[in-house]
Amino acid sequence: MFDSLSEKLESIFNKLKSRGFLKEEDVDVALKEIRLALLEADVNYKVVKEFIEQVRQRAIGKEVLESLSPGQQVIKIVHDTLCETLGGQSSRIQLAANPPTVIMMTGLQGSGKTTTSAKLARIFRKEGRRPLLVAADLQRPAAIDQLITLGKQLDIPVFSNKDTKDPVFLSTEALKQAKIDGRDIVIIDTAGRLHIDEDLMNQLQRIKDSVKPHEVLLVADAMTGQDAVNMAKTFNERIGIDGIILTKMDGDARGGAALSIRHVTGKPIKYIGVGEKIDALEQFYPDRIATRILGMGDVLTLIEKAQQSFDAKEAEKLQKKLIEEEFTFEDLRDQLKKIRSMGTIESLLSMIPGMNKAIKDVKVDEKEFVKIEAIINSMTKQERANPNILNGSRRRRIAMGSGTSVADINRLMKQYLEMKKMLKMFKGGKKGFRLPKDFSFFQ
Repeated sequence: MFDSLSEKLESIFNKLKSRGFLKEEDVDVALKEIRLALLEADVNYKVVKEFIEQVRQRAIGKEVLESLSPGQQVIKIVHDTLCETLGGQSSRIQLAANPPTVIMMTGLQGSGKTTTSAKLARIFRKEGRRPLLVAADLQRPAAIDQLITLGKQLDIPVFSNKDTKDPVFLSTEALKQAKIDGRDIVIIDTAGRLHIDEDLMNQLQRIKDSVKPHEVLLVADAMTGQDAVNMAKTFNERIGIDGIILTKMDGDARGGAALSIRHVTGKPIKYIGVGEKIDALEQFYPDRIATRILGMGDVLTLIEKAQQSFDAKEAEKLQKKLIEEEFTFEDLRDQLKKIRSMGTIESLLSMIPGMNKAIKDVKVDEKEFVKIEAIINSMTKQERANPNILNGSRRRRIAMGSGTSVADINRLMKQYLEMKKMLKMFKGGKKGFRLPKDFSFFQ
């Protein structure tokens, strides 16, 4: 996310910071480079024009140019202006005073609307709410089956009726059922098209008029760049939307849609989709995204993800096991699962300040996680607790059971023993020890 833009901006700012003082001409040169970087990132040209003008007016003041670190001051101004362009503050979904809160999901076919509806329901359930999903996309039968499958996976009820072809009737019936069942959130997954047409707009307007949703959210594919921005503008003008969810942000290195859509529509981005997994939907925080764009990481989001995945008491137990050298393969498997639940290794590392450049050419094969888990799962409980008993025949059996090779088992064992050796040195307070050059669980 934003990799291409971040890299270019970081290069521009490094030039600014290397100068002892700045002249107005220096700022102008930097702004021209920033302007080009934003345009190459597919940011709307009107947004770029206003952005650059705002930064220029703030950056050429006497108090900035004559400060002790003018380069840092300019970077701060760019950061603050980015925050404003992205919406300033995080915007949450407004809950109704009298439940249920009705949320109408709109968007074109292929934007990830159905999956996003389920992801949003999952978030509400984690907050203690009782959501109901409504399969009102009657144009695409697979959408109904998809939502039902996701509902079963999350243990969230789905209201559907394959006998009707009227999404307005289905939506109103779903609302009645939600009140009967005491559901406090109703998420309606509406139909999409491959492009905007009159029939789609009329259908969405009828649904909106009938259920009177508290929030109309537009799900837009960030990968489509300016098409997403133009589509959002049209939906807002025709239907009226209250917020936007940008999907596939993990696959868009440019990020132009995120920087443009808030400015062009005047509507806030409320969530971003950062992966295909059912938990890969994040609250949108303009200030955190601005720091990511500028290559400053996003420590707050990293901490939140860690808090969601790791229990404090479990962490204490794990720490004790590490100190007492009782860390087993079973513990390793459990920790790998928790790390995987937080996202990809690259995405986690990118949230650490200064790591963007360090991991630029690093590619972690996520399949290695699966391989390690398969190997550990193929061990007996006794073998996981005491790897020292893993003789040749046991290793051959584990390799066959996990679909790996004996060489894979040997490598994992070597790395595990090296790790225990390292922890033992740490416990003994020895200084100057290093990780072996070939040590990696993800080779």
